Amino acid sequence: MTVEAGSSHEDLETTWQRQMVFWHLVFAAVWLGAVIVTLLYDSGPRGRGLELACIVGVGVAYAALGARGLARENEWQGAAYLLIAWGLVITVQWLNPNTETWILFFALFPQTWALLSRWRAFSVTILVTLAIGVVQWWQSDRSSGDAAGVIVSTTLSLVLSLGLGLFIATMANEASARAKTIDELRAAQAKLAAAERESGVAQERERLSREIHDTLAQGFTSVLTLTRAARAALGRGDVETALARLDLIEQTAGDNLHEARLMVAELTPGHLQSRSLAEALERLAATVSAESGLRVEMQTRGMPIALGGATDVVLLRTAQEAITNARRHSGARHVTMQLVYGEDVRLIVTDDGRGFDTSTPRRGFGLDGIQSRAQAIGGTVEVRSASDHGTTIDVALPAEPDPVAAEPDLGRTGLPPSLSRSES
Repeated sequence: MTVEAGSSHEDLETTWQRQMVFWHLVFAAVWLGAVIVTLLYDSGPRGRGLELACIVGVGVAYAALGARGLARENEWQGAAYLLIAWGLVITVQWLNPNTETWILFFALFPQTWALLSRWRAFSVTILVTLAIGVVQWWQSDRSSGDAAGVIVSTTLSLVLSLGLGLFIATMANEASARAKTIDELRAAQAKLAAAERESGVAQERERLSREIHDTLAQGFTSVLTLTRAARAALGRGDVETALARLDLIEQTAGDNLHEARLMVAELTPGHLQSRSLAEALERLAATVSAESGLRVEMQTRGMPIALGGATDVVLLRTAQEAITNARRHSGARHVTMQLVYGEDVRLIVTDDGRGFDTSTPRRGFGLDGIQSRAQAIGGTVEVRSASDHGTTIDVALPAEPDPVAAEPDLGRTGLPPSLSRSES
């Protein structure tokens, strides 16, 4: 599983903000329905005026407080809206026992669970349902058995509203837990990437130190030795010997400069900057050929695809290591690199050097480094060589296109603002 840097809770927050339009539309439809049925049906003994005023009050409270509470601008505004809205709805129930404005419940109950934490919403749902039941029971004809019907309807309403609310809360908690897990995964991935970078830097530093020791350091040691010998010869008055030593110093310094240029050409990561892998390998081949006299050819077969950065780096490092081995250890005069695209991507590097017995332990040739890099990203390495028959290094890596990281879709369930609040 791969995720990009960022917070999954931020993703949930963004999704919630996108769904605000849905919440507004639902409330508008329910509120408009309540207004219409109030105008069309029996107004009760106290008339429609007070009943309509209460319904309008619910709409005003939502516009002034509820919408801001859902948008998380201010938590207390959501609580204040619920207090006003439920108070007005209970008042309507008291004004007209036969009111049809119960359809407001379809908006208010979900809003209660969206604006409050689980246990607060649980408590408010019970209190509101019981309060409405008490009002209906008080307004009913208790002698005719209406009271029993009120008790049954109140019980059913309580069970259904609590069931719906707990379902919403459970979904919110699961999504919040999933967001937390993904955030922890992102943090672990960041730590792992940092550890891998540090490990890679340490390995490259060790490799570079060995290269410097084997080439530049030995050359500078020779320069120092020859300088002392030339000074000693001048002290004896042997000018001819001193001049010969100076010629050797010049030759050794030139060789060291040559080695330094080759090292930069082989080790610099700049080959991949703003270039495809094939272009980077072609430039590497041209640079080494021009600097060393070792003839390096580059061939590409198949349909090139943009690979992930890690794959490009592994193949480029493999090419650099293989060319270094061929130049310094095998006495090769010609190296061929083949970049082959197919079900996997392969880099085949072949030289015409002395070769070696692959069954004997290897030391100092960098093949273990090639193998470890390839295996780290699911690849394989095959080395074919024999004495006086050259060497072939065949690296195969998964041919996976460079992925466009996609954030996990965590916001399909309409998560309420209360998901990120502590339960109370």
